[in-house]
Amino acid sequence: PAPAAASSSSSSGGGGGGGADDDQEDDAGGDNAAKAEEKNNGGLVAAQKKKKKASFEQRPFFRIFVDLLHDLNSPDPVLDSSNPRVLAAFATAFHALQPSVVPGFAFSWLELVSHRMFLPNVLLVKNQKGWVVMHRLLVDLFVFLEPYLRRVELTDAIRTLYKGTLRVLLVLLHDFPEFLSDFHHSFCDLIPTSCIQLRNLFLSAFPRSMRLPDPFTPNLKVDLLPEISQPPRVLSNCVAALDVFGLRERLDEYLRTRHPISFLLDLPRELKRDGAYEIPLVNALVVHIGTTAIAQLHSKTTSGASAPIAHSAPMDVFQHLTNNLDSEGRYFLLNAIANQLRFPNQHTHYYSCVILFVFAEATSDYIKEQVTRVLLERLIVHRPHPWGLLITFIELIKNPRYSFWSHDFTHCASEIERVFESVARSCMGPGHHMLNQPESAASAA
Repeated sequence: PAPAAASSSSSSGGGGGGGADDDQEDDAGGDNAAKAEEKNNGGLVAAQKKKKKASFEQRPFFRIFVDLLHDLNSPDPVLDSSNPRVLAAFATAFHALQPSVVPGFAFSWLELVSHRMFLPNVLLVKNQKGWVVMHRLLVDLFVFLEPYLRRVELTDAIRTLYKGTLRVLLVLLHDFPEFLSDFHHSFCDLIPTSCIQLRNLFLSAFPRSMRLPDPFTPNLKVDLLPEISQPPRVLSNCVAALDVFGLRERLDEYLRTRHPISFLLDLPRELKRDGAYEIPLVNALVVHIGTTAIAQLHSKTTSGASAPIAHSAPMDVFQHLTNNLDSEGRYFLLNAIANQLRFPNQHTHYYSCVILFVFAEATSDYIKEQVTRVLLERLIVHRPHPWGLLITFIELIKNPRYSFWSHDFTHCASEIERVFESVARSCMGPGHHMLNQPESAASAA
């Protein structure tokens, strides 16, 4: 679309105008020339790769793109005014050369996408218009990596590419955390559940203007934090999967009226397609139920009525799915809930209450063990850890209501005990040795 728009604007301005029209023609002409060169280079890379599959050499093409990035980002009265369009031309070329299309160019592609002349310039375009462009390129990267990460088939090349991806994300987490935070939902759809640290990078991002409260503060009142009443900004389309699978209208009707009951009974089967769970559908379901529940709670609160999360239509759905899904489906459901435990906001508070309520009301110890697993496996990987995850787990192990340490799974093996003790000490301080006192915890509850 960008090259077409540029060419049409250049032709429309080509009448017999004065000096201003000539400047516009020069601007558009230089812009179009840059885009045409990008298109030619992209086609050249693809053609060379197709011609010489076994002996493709990516370095010359990488050098061409790097030289173009340096040249087109240098101060220039013609190109500077159209810089966003020049960057869009590069992005279009990189999208056409994504690793799924030209695997032999993958390493050069990642370095070009993360280049200091490209990535920050795209993300700093006015009104954040470049964010969608960078989001598309990162989606291209994860679409390529996902099959290897899901099957844990990490050859030396894929492992190196994965490490490079982590480094790029760490740069984004430091310099552009809002970008990762706002698009977290769509990235979580692409990241396999086994890539816990990778997912934590997205979920740990929070706005730079926010100062996170210390989650280890004794007697921290999360519900009294001023940020906890604010909704997070989400730029991903969180309900697209519900529309694709035709669930959104029926789900909205049930959340509004609690009818028909057949919808709730059939819902566990609806989350499967061809015998496998649709993870994006599970993620979309959880987010849509949560946003609807928060809106309902807010309307009840403003009208003066009490608004507990228990015994509501959204919680009915969560509890029914928790009790009736098989182990795999329940794991995906709990992961989708845990994906919303991020920085202080409305969603973090609501989903923290949901997962704690699910634990407290679980019909079997196996469900409680699975809830614990989902939280714990996100804490035992390397930092960063999402703020909402920390405050949820601390509440779970400290509050006597949940009688956490009295459950057999917390001390079923010495290795498990050591893991729990290590996490508990990091969360609660070295003075706590609750693992050795399950009976006292149970009596306190």
